[in-house]
Amino acid sequence: MSQFRAAPWPTSLKVISLLATAVLAGVGWATWRVIPRGTRVPFAETFGTVVSTLPPLILVVALLFVVTGYEVGPSELRIRRLLWSTRVRLDGLSRAWADPKAMSCSFRIWGNGGLYSITGYFQSKALGRYRAFVTDPACAVVLVLAGRTVVVSPAEPRAFLQALSLPFPGLDTAPR
Repeated sequence: MSQFRAAPWPTSLKVISLLATAVLAGVGWATWRVIPRGTRVPFAETFGTVVSTLPPLILVVALLFVVTGYEVGPSELRIRRLLWSTRVRLDGLSRAWADPKAMSCSFRIWGNGGLYSITGYFQSKALGRYRAFVTDPACAVVLVLAGRTVVVSPAEPRAFLQALSLPFPGLDTAPR
Protein backbone atom coordinates (compact mmCIF):
# COMPACT_ATOMS: atom_id res chain seq x y z
CA MET A 1 0.00 0.00 0.00
CA SER A 2 1.19 3.48 -0.84
CA GLN A 3 0.99 5.90 2.08
CA PHE A 4 0.31 9.62 1.90
CA ARG A 5 0.17 12.29 4.56
CA ALA A 6 -2.95 14.40 4.79
CA ALA A 7 -2.48 17.92 3.49
CA PRO A 8 -1.22 20.40 6.11
CA TRP A 9 -3.94 22.41 7.81
CA PRO A 10 -4.57 25.75 6.12
CA THR A 11 -4.82 28.87 8.28
CA SER A 12 -8.63 28.79 8.14
CA LEU A 13 -8.78 25.27 9.64
CA LYS A 14 -6.28 26.26 12.33
CA VAL A 15 -8.29 29.37 13.27
CA ILE A 16 -11.65 27.57 13.27
CA SER A 17 -10.23 24.71 15.33
CA LEU A 18 -8.55 27.05 17.81
CA LEU A 19 -11.63 29.24 18.27
CA ALA A 20 -14.02 26.30 18.52
CA THR A 21 -11.75 24.56 21.03
CA ALA A 22 -11.59 27.72 23.16
CA VAL A 23 -15.36 28.25 23.01
CA LEU A 24 -16.25 24.62 23.76
CA ALA A 25 -13.69 24.35 26.57
CA GLY A 26 -14.89 27.68 27.99
CA VAL A 27 -18.56 26.69 27.84
CA GLY A 28 -17.78 23.37 29.52
CA TRP A 29 -15.82 25.08 32.28
CA ALA A 30 -18.44 27.84 32.76
CA THR A 31 -21.35 25.42 32.99
CA TRP A 32 -19.37 23.28 35.43
CA ARG A 33 -18.89 26.33 37.64
CA VAL A 34 -22.60 27.20 37.76
CA ILE A 35 -23.96 23.74 38.53
CA PRO A 36 -26.25 24.03 41.57
CA ARG A 37 -24.77 21.88 44.31
CA GLY A 38 -26.75 20.47 47.22
CA THR A 39 -30.12 21.91 46.13
CA ARG A 40 -33.48 20.32 46.73
CA VAL A 41 -34.25 20.37 43.02
CA PRO A 42 -34.22 16.74 41.87
CA PHE A 43 -31.57 15.93 39.27
CA ALA A 44 -30.30 19.54 39.02
CA GLU A 45 -26.73 18.56 39.82
CA THR A 46 -26.86 15.51 37.55
CA PHE A 47 -28.36 17.51 34.67
CA GLY A 48 -25.75 20.26 35.13
CA THR A 49 -22.93 17.72 35.10
CA VAL A 50 -24.22 16.15 31.88
CA VAL A 51 -24.58 19.56 30.22
CA SER A 52 -21.08 20.64 31.28
CA THR A 53 -19.46 17.47 29.88
CA LEU A 54 -21.03 17.79 26.40
CA PRO A 55 -18.71 20.54 25.01
CA PRO A 56 -15.48 18.71 25.97
CA LEU A 57 -16.99 15.48 24.63
CA ILE A 58 -17.56 17.18 21.27
CA LEU A 59 -13.87 18.14 21.20
CA VAL A 60 -12.72 14.60 21.97
CA VAL A 61 -14.98 13.04 19.33
CA ALA A 62 -13.87 15.56 16.67
CA LEU A 63 -10.23 14.94 17.56
CA LEU A 64 -10.69 11.17 17.17
CA PHE A 65 -12.08 11.65 13.66
CA VAL A 66 -9.23 13.90 12.45
CA VAL A 67 -7.73 12.78 9.12
CA THR A 68 -4.00 12.03 9.44
CA GLY A 69 -3.26 10.33 6.13
CA TYR A 70 -4.27 7.97 3.36
CA GLU A 71 -3.23 4.53 2.12
CA VAL A 72 -3.92 3.44 -1.45
CA GLY A 73 -4.18 -0.30 -2.11
CA PRO A 74 -5.29 -2.37 -5.08
CA SER A 75 -8.93 -2.50 -4.01
CA GLU A 76 -9.38 0.05 -1.25
CA LEU A 77 -8.46 3.44 0.10
CA ARG A 78 -7.82 3.73 3.82
CA ILE A 79 -8.32 7.06 5.52
CA ARG A 80 -6.11 7.08 8.60
CA ARG A 81 -7.60 8.59 11.74
CA LEU A 82 -5.99 8.91 15.18
CA LEU A 83 -6.92 5.43 16.40
CA TRP A 84 -8.30 3.60 13.36
CA SER A 85 -8.74 3.72 9.60
CA THR A 86 -11.90 4.21 7.57
CA ARG A 87 -11.98 1.96 4.53
CA VAL A 88 -13.42 2.98 1.18
CA ARG A 89 -13.77 0.24 -1.42
CA LEU A 90 -12.50 1.38 -4.81
CA ASP A 91 -14.88 -0.86 -6.78
CA GLY A 92 -16.04 0.94 -9.90
CA LEU A 93 -13.43 3.71 -9.72
CA SER A 94 -13.84 5.49 -13.06
CA ARG A 95 -12.29 8.94 -12.59
CA ALA A 96 -9.97 10.74 -10.21
CA TRP A 97 -8.59 14.24 -10.50
CA ALA A 98 -7.04 17.01 -8.41
CA ASP A 99 -9.37 19.97 -8.00
CA PRO A 100 -8.60 22.80 -5.54
CA LYS A 101 -12.15 24.12 -6.03
CA ALA A 102 -13.94 20.77 -5.61
CA MET A 103 -15.56 21.75 -2.31
CA SER A 104 -16.50 25.28 -3.40
CA CYS A 105 -20.19 26.11 -3.05
CA SER A 106 -20.81 22.88 -1.11
CA PHE A 107 -23.10 22.57 1.84
CA ARG A 108 -22.77 20.09 4.65
CA ILE A 109 -25.49 17.47 4.97
CA TRP A 110 -23.95 15.70 7.96
CA GLY A 111 -20.49 15.91 9.45
CA ASN A 112 -17.75 18.21 10.65
CA GLY A 113 -17.15 21.42 8.75
CA GLY A 114 -13.84 22.47 10.28
CA LEU A 115 -13.14 21.27 13.83
CA TYR A 116 -9.74 19.59 13.25
CA SER A 117 -10.82 18.39 9.76
CA ILE A 118 -13.61 18.58 7.20
CA THR A 119 -15.35 15.22 7.12
CA GLY A 120 -18.79 13.92 6.41
CA TYR A 121 -21.44 14.13 3.72
CA PHE A 122 -21.64 17.21 1.50
CA GLN A 123 -23.61 18.34 -1.54
CA SER A 124 -22.65 20.61 -4.42
CA LYS A 125 -23.93 21.36 -7.90
CA ALA A 126 -20.65 20.26 -9.47
CA LEU A 127 -20.17 16.94 -7.61
CA GLY A 128 -23.64 16.09 -6.35
CA ARG A 129 -23.66 14.30 -2.99
CA TYR A 130 -20.21 13.26 -1.84
CA ARG A 131 -18.27 12.13 1.20
CA ALA A 132 -15.26 14.20 2.29
CA PHE A 133 -12.16 13.25 4.28
CA VAL A 134 -10.30 16.56 3.96
CA THR A 135 -7.82 18.71 5.86
CA ASP A 136 -7.13 21.27 3.12
CA PRO A 137 -9.73 21.79 0.36
CA ALA A 138 -7.02 23.38 -1.84
CA CYS A 139 -5.39 19.92 -2.10
CA ALA A 140 -8.64 18.11 -2.91
CA VAL A 141 -8.67 14.98 -5.05
CA VAL A 142 -12.06 13.79 -6.32
CA LEU A 143 -12.69 10.05 -6.72
CA VAL A 144 -15.72 8.99 -8.75
CA LEU A 145 -16.73 5.45 -7.79
CA ALA A 146 -19.72 3.34 -8.80
CA GLY A 147 -22.68 5.26 -7.39
CA ARG A 148 -20.72 7.61 -5.11
CA THR A 149 -18.09 10.30 -4.98
CA VAL A 150 -15.34 10.74 -2.39
CA VAL A 151 -13.10 13.78 -1.83
CA VAL A 152 -9.75 13.51 -0.03
CA SER A 153 -6.83 15.90 0.44
CA PRO A 154 -3.41 14.27 0.35
CA ALA A 155 -0.37 16.50 0.85
CA GLU A 156 0.82 15.53 -2.66
CA PRO A 157 -2.22 15.21 -4.96
CA ARG A 158 -0.18 14.34 -8.09
CA ALA A 159 1.71 11.52 -6.36
CA PHE A 160 -1.58 10.28 -4.89
CA LEU A 161 -3.13 10.14 -8.38
CA GLN A 162 -0.07 8.32 -9.74
CA ALA A 163 -0.33 5.71 -6.98
CA LEU A 164 -4.05 5.33 -7.71
CA SER A 165 -3.29 4.76 -11.41
CA LEU A 166 -1.10 1.72 -10.68
CA PRO A 167 -3.93 -0.67 -9.67
CA PHE A 168 -6.29 1.09 -12.13
CA PRO A 169 -4.25 1.52 -15.34
CA GLY A 170 -7.12 2.91 -17.45
CA LEU A 171 -8.12 5.48 -14.84
CA ASP A 172 -9.08 8.88 -16.21
CA THR A 173 -7.11 11.43 -14.14
CA ALA A 174 -7.58 14.43 -16.43
CA PRO A 175 -8.87 17.54 -14.65
CA ARG A 176 -12.52 18.31 -15.23
